[in-house]
Amino acid sequence: MISKPTISVEGLVRTFPGPGKDDKPVTVFDDIWFSVEKGEFVCLIGHSGCGKTTLLNILAGLDKASSGVVFENGKEVTGPSLDRAVIFQSHALMPWMSAIGNIAFAVKSRWPKMSKAEVQEHCQKYIDLVHLTGSESKKPAQLSGGMKQRVGIARALAIEPKIFLMDEPFSALDALTRGSLQEELLNICQSTQQTAFMITHDIDEAILLADKIVLMTNGPNAKVCEIVENPLPRERTRHDMHHLEDYYPIRNHLLEFLVNRSKQ
Repeated sequence: MISKPTISVEGLVRTFPGPGKDDKPVTVFDDIWFSVEKGEFVCLIGHSGCGKTTLLNILAGLDKASSGVVFENGKEVTGPSLDRAVIFQSHALMPWMSAIGNIAFAVKSRWPKMSKAEVQEHCQKYIDLVHLTGSESKKPAQLSGGMKQRVGIARALAIEPKIFLMDEPFSALDALTRGSLQEELLNICQSTQQTAFMITHDIDEAILLADKIVLMTNGPNAKVCEIVENPLPRERTRHDMHHLEDYYPIRNHLLEFLVNRSKQ
């Protein structure tokens, strides 16, 4: 028996009203098809304006398509779900809560009958996993940008979702912090077999993290131009991947798309 993809995007169209009362509607993207298999990490690349964040919001159930359907494990997505954890570009932490308090809030939403001690133990497991041990009681204002994103990742992991949805979660960080978090995320997803979908502008980030890369043409009326399978071995790291035989061919292919073919 053939198993269903974890995410199946089928014929998605998203149209918004024109800016003026008499202007025609604007179709941001049109007839989008792709799938994400269980345990797969998929990145989506495209220029600003092609509807990447809008598409992610539809996958998350935070927005509705004008037509077409998104299925999660064969069931139509009609709204938000704790099975789909979203990590935003901004950390989206509650400023009055500690790091562990932000994670506990999500855990208690997922398992309202879990005891206080069980919540604490569960949250600590994920605090330790993202290397924030010792910062449990700090509030967001006391944390660096990278630490805030670690809390966001821990919060997403702690509700044990079936799917990670990420909207350029590392783009606002400095290069060193971004690099270490990329590798941490890669290790976590590989060890837990987490299914993940991530928007990025960074070609090297996509090559490091993704099993396959979805390339979208420019908007309006953006489409999926190509889906590229990553030929590099999964054991790659950001320190060694540029030594791998297939690194420069895939990097040049993605760069050529962004420079030339993304214009349809």
